[in-house]
Amino acid sequence: MTSTAHTQVVQKQFGEQAAAYLSSAVHAQGTEFALLQAELAGAGAARLLDVGCGAGHVSFNVAPLVKEVVAYDLSQQMLDVVAGAAKDRGLSNIRTVHGAAERLPFADGEFDFVFSRYSAHHWSDLGLALREVRRVLKPGGVAAFVDVLSPGSPLLDTYLQTVEVLRDTSHVRDYSAGEWMRQFSEAGLHVRNSSRQRLRLEYTSWVERMRTPEVLRAAILELQKAMGQEVRDYYEIQADGTFSTDVLVVFAER
Repeated sequence: MTSTAHTQVVQKQFGEQAAAYLSSAVHAQGTEFALLQAELAGAGAARLLDVGCGAGHVSFNVAPLVKEVVAYDLSQQMLDVVAGAAKDRGLSNIRTVHGAAERLPFADGEFDFVFSRYSAHHWSDLGLALREVRRVLKPGGVAAFVDVLSPGSPLLDTYLQTVEVLRDTSHVRDYSAGEWMRQFSEAGLHVRNSSRQRLRLEYTSWVERMRTPEVLRAAILELQKAMGQEVRDYYEIQADGTFSTDVLVVFAER
């Protein structure tokens, strides 16, 4: 799939569901928000870029701590939701910019921080995006990424990528920790620390949020039933389709 074709898929998938992501508990809540906020202690004069901002939950959580937040996303409908919600919440220091993670329309060294949460698995070229992140960061600037993590095991990885793309055709890849570390290194970003979390995904809201077609919802449930016990145990798959997955939180510096 060409980059242009993938862009169209992402815009269609998320444009139609923008409002659902604003109210999504999975996206609105998370222990990682405290980690992101702690990173900004004493950074009241900082400018922060939220790449792949979605409905803006990172932007809303960090805006009171910094001078300016640029909420950046490939979906204009998502950005419209962010702008409206920011206004409703009195967060006047959030502005929205439209574009792809692989082509950031910003000057070199423009930001003190670049944060991204649950977006990178949709990017067509993670390495290129990370190089762009490094470019727009100031020397010593900090990048933080939060995303679903592949366990790395071929069996567990194959299952995860399959259910992800059945649920959402704009999915590209959930990367393993090793893949993330290699990509950071190649982009010239130095990993400072990383941690893992566990994320529970309630099946019905998970597929409803993306308006997954019924035939693909059924395929996910049938695949879950057909998998061996190793997969079912690792992902804590329940009879209703609810499951758990790993999440990686990484802080890196330019």
